Amino acid sequence: MFSRLFKTSLKPRLAFPTFRVSSRYLKTLTFGSQEEVVIERNDFPREKIQSLFKDDVMAVIGYGVQGRAQSLNMKDNGLNVLVGLRKGGPSWDLALEDGWVEGKTLFPLEEAAKKGTTVMYLLSDAGQKSSWATIRPTLTKGKTLYFSHGFSIVYNQDTGVIPPKDIDVILVAPKGSGTTVRRLFLEGRGINSSVAIFQDFTGKARDRAFGLGVGIGSGYLYETTFEKEVYSDLTGERGVLMGAIYGLFKAQYDTLRAKGHSPSEAFNETVEEATESLYPLIGENGMDWMYANCSATAQRGALDWYPKFYEATKPVFENLYNDVKSGKETRRVLDVNSKPDYKEKLDEELKQIRESEMWKAGATVRSLRPTRKGQ
Repeated sequence: MFSRLFKTSLKPRLAFPTFRVSSRYLKTLTFGSQEEVVIERNDFPREKIQSLFKDDVMAVIGYGVQGRAQSLNMKDNGLNVLVGLRKGGPSWDLALEDGWVEGKTLFPLEEAAKKGTTVMYLLSDAGQKSSWATIRPTLTKGKTLYFSHGFSIVYNQDTGVIPPKDIDVILVAPKGSGTTVRRLFLEGRGINSSVAIFQDFTGKARDRAFGLGVGIGSGYLYETTFEKEVYSDLTGERGVLMGAIYGLFKAQYDTLRAKGHSPSEAFNETVEEATESLYPLIGENGMDWMYANCSATAQRGALDWYPKFYEATKPVFENLYNDVKSGKETRRVLDVNSKPDYKEKLDEELKQIRESEMWKAGATVRSLRPTRKGQ
């Protein structure tokens, strides 16, 4: 499975164990043709979470979209939370704005990690690699190392992130942006998350992982492995969740514009109708429900054309998954995201998208929504 990834490296090879699931608060549900077990939020009410972690200090390392959302949700759930950041950076200032107090709940990275009984390693993947030498010595016997992405552990040959054997290592990966994690929590809802156990030194890793999953704002949780989480996550981000969907949007928009359609019409028929009308129907009750609520002409066209798009894109997804599994995508991320001018180049790439005709048209279309105009 990892022959290409581990073949020439002299670093220790990590084993990826499979743990038997306790049945105390599991529900078995059928997902398509397969039964899976899940844990729901009501299995870990707020009082139970507070009791489970009454002697713990959650040290959240990093304050990007996940670090910010998860730390604030845990704080609101009554847990003892600290935030660890590089002092003086923009994230430090944002944390202060959010109410974290320097010297009480906000500390430099190493100090926060030392204070934490659970070290929640939520820096970027490249940041986890560069900061590991600082964090590793703080992981003393019996602590918990927490991730929200399997990247650093699975691709340890590239990241160098190899945890000590006498700690628990767990993962809770929300299936969405940190912005959504926080928003759904504040709405009294919850995001779906996956959970994985890499090391269970204390014998308590499972309870802690599922408890923290609810503590950070999850609605229901399902179990996976570090490997499967990172393979599916990287494939999804590059595929239908972000990369592929923008590629399809752009291809259709550019085609309509080349055929003489106006920017407004091209954007409405490509993006606005999808995000405002059709995709919410999929979210409510599935693809067939969305089809059933469209015209007969739209139904017929969709059913005739989706196989063509499937055949055209399936090889691309196969290549993508293989590049993810081999570590090629990992090396690309670590190389580009570790460069000192990465943020400036990223801002330029996003600016090119934002200032393209398609998304300028989108800004105007969005401004005309009655909800935006307060009508």
